[in-house]
Amino acid sequence: MTQNNAVRQLRIVVETIDFDAAVAFYRDALGLPEEAAFEGEDDARVMILDAGRATLELSNPAQVRLIDRVEAEGSPSARIRIAFEVDDAQTTTDALVEAGATLVASPRETPWRSLNSRMEAPAGLQVTLFQELDRSQNTPAPGLS
Repeated sequence: MTQNNAVRQLRIVVETIDFDAAVAFYRDALGLPEEAAFEGEDDARVMILDAGRATLELSNPAQVRLIDRVEAEGSPSARIRIAFEVDDAQTTTDALVEAGATLVASPRETPWRSLNSRMEAPAGLQVTLFQELDRSQNTPAPGLS
């Protein structure tokens, strides 16, 4: 791939009916820093939040079922699920539930050495939080989230 064709950023665009609640959850409770915000006619609003390094995890149905069994006792995940790496999965999970998320699965250790929780969050997103338990490894294991 030439430098001119390199992807420079992954941006996920989410339409939300309750913009203020989504901002309060993702910016204020989760702590994603505001990168930019714009307003337009007819109350058009957008806010871009910095979520750190982005990856795209592609999983086949068997892997998704495995992740669902390990992470959420078999509760099926949404086709697209957002996963955030955090320093403290338990504390962040508790804070996000208090901020309006519905807990699907409390933090639990996975075979790939992460502590994962799952919740239904504002803007209609299913969110996984994961905390790497073995920081000495530089490469995350498959099925991280």
